[in-house]
Order: sequence, then C-alpha cells, then structure tokens
Amino acid sequence: MAVLKVKFTKTKRDKLAQILWILNWVSVVSGIILFSLGLFLKIEIKKRNEVMAKGDINSVPNMLISVGVIACIINFLGGKICYDCSDANKFSRWKLVMLPYIICTFCFTFCILVGSLMCYTMRNELEESLYLGLRDAIKFYKDTDIPGRCFLKKTVDLLQIGFRCCGNNGFRDWFEIQWVSPRYLNMASKEVLDRLKSNVAGKFLVDGVPFSCCNPSSPRPCIQYQLTNNSAHYNYDFLTEELNIWMKGCREALLDYYTGIMRSIGIAALLIWLFELSVLIGVRYLQTAMKNVLLLGDLEGESDGWLLENSFVETAKYNINIIKNLGKANQISTVSSMNDPNINVQNTDCGKTNVTTKSIPEAR
Repeated sequence: MAVLKVKFTKTKRDKLAQILWILNWVSVVSGIILFSLGLFLKIEIKKRNEVMAKGDINSVPNMLISVGVIACIINFLGGKICYDCSDANKFSRWKLVMLPYIICTFCFTFCILVGSLMCYTMRNELEESLYLGLRDAIKFYKDTDIPGRCFLKKTVDLLQIGFRCCGNNGFRDWFEIQWVSPRYLNMASKEVLDRLKSNVAGKFLVDGVPFSCCNPSSPRPCIQYQLTNNSAHYNYDFLTEELNIWMKGCREALLDYYTGIMRSIGIAALLIWLFELSVLIGVRYLQTAMKNVLLLGDLEGESDGWLLENSFVETAKYNINIIKNLGKANQISTVSSMNDPNINVQNTDCGKTNVTTKSIPEAR
C-alpha cells in the first residue's frame, strides 16, 4: 500500500510544478546563505589561528561551504526539471533522471542535517584547540625578536583587550611563565638576580600581568604588578577586593564567542534543511504523479502521487534484499566458475584429431 497517497488533477499537477520551480530558486538562495555562513565561520577561525592549535576545527566551515555550493547546483537543476514537468511531453525526457535526482537530493539534505548538528558537537574540539593554542601563545609572549613569534605579543594583547579576558584560564596563568623579555631585565639589579636564582628553571617570574589585562572601567588605577602583595598598595586586599583586571580567561571568552556563532549557524542550517526536505517531498509527489499519468495514457486525467509505493517495512525489506542479492550474485558467479567442468580442462590432442581410417574394399 502506498504511503501518503494523494490524488492530483491536471490543474494541481501544473500548480505543484510551478510552486516547486519557485521554491527551487529560493533553495538556490538558501545554498548561497549556507556558503556565506561557512565562509564567515572559516574567516573568523582564521583570524585567531595564532591562538589555536591545529586540528579538525575547520571541518564544519568546510562542510558548510561544500554543501552550499552543491545546493546551488542541485536546486538549479531541480528548478529546470520542475519547470518542464508542467508539460507531460517535456517530462518524458526527465522521466529516467528524476528518481536518481531525488535520491541524490535526499543524500544532500542529509548532509545539511549533519552540518547543522556538527555546529553543536564542535565545542569540545574547539575548547581543546583554544587551550593548547593560548598556552603556547602566552608562553612565547616575550619572544618579540624571534621570527615566527614576533607578533604574538601584539596578538595576545589585542585579544585580551578585545574580549576582556586575561590569561588562558585566568590571570594567574601569567604568574607561571616568564612573560617579560630578558632584553628588558636589568641584570645588574639584585632584585632581578634574586628572582632568577629563586626559580629552579632560572626564569623571571612575577605576580603580575601585562597591561592588556587591565579593566579600564575600574575606578582605581590598574594594579598589574604585585597583585598578591597587600603591603605594596594602599588600602588593598587581593583576597577580598575585586581586582581591577579582567577575571575571565581568554579560552572561556573565545569559546563563548564561537559557540554563539555556531549556535546561530546551526539553527539557520536546520531551518534550511527543513525547507529543502519539504521541497524534496514536493518533487517526489510530482515525479510519481507524472509517472502515473503517463502510465494511464490520459494526460488530462487524474493520477495518484505518493512518497513510497509500498509501506516503510516493505520498502526496507526490498532494499535489503537487493543488497543481499548483489552479494549472493558475486558468490554464485565465483562458485559456478569453480565448479564448471569445462574450465581449466587440458586438451591432450594438442590440436590433432585421431580419425579411424577404414579400408575401402577393392572393387572386383
């Protein structure tokens, strides 16, 4: 029994073809939107690739870009097919193409769904990439004279100012690394030498942060050095008083920023998937209705259209049997070739034929 069978008159078939022609052109626009969203996300990731470790974080924008391009091509072809389907004579040349087209379009719409879901599952990979990338960027903050690292200080400072963050997980990350370049340390100073000797690794560690961690909205002048020393500042207690530096880590700030972008893109991709699915259902109805009207031979009469010719269970069993028979066909051909007695039989005559010669009696 057909699934969701609908009866179409000649007028309904023509209107359906015209509506689908318009919707396919709208789908071309939706493909452009998908392409633009993927390109926007790729550019946003590339802007801060210096503070991101290499990984699969570009898989989502690359997939959206690819799906957007395919959407424009498929829907452009679908618009042409639906426009011709308004005429039964023109439909005959698309009759063999429509079913493969519907199958390919179904796979394509499934890719849109996967892309929208990937926008929500990318958070863990992005968080790990940001953690490793920011850790290395902060570590090489002082290396302004080394090629390949000379711009990291500027990148990290602009990042902390723009996203109102400090450090990787927080401002205390700066306490664990030497972020002041040795060229700006006075090696004749006893305080500097004592700090270098007090550390096992020989690093100049201070309880301070770069200027970019300062919160300009704080009424108090920024305290960026000796943050944990209450006696170094008047009327100051770092345990109870809110510090006038950014408290949020840059990993959390960037993660929230990209999560918001991907959530919006995921919702847009999901809406486009629902729209593409509705167009695909309409094309399937048009294909079955036009196919049946050709079988009936009455181009002006009514015809049935459906999503599936048989029930879901029967259709699934039919497709599974096709797959099984394909495997059995290969096995049978192999076994039959092994059991064929006419294969690999050597000819001992070597091309010669032994003919028994009989003596012809002499005529008397």
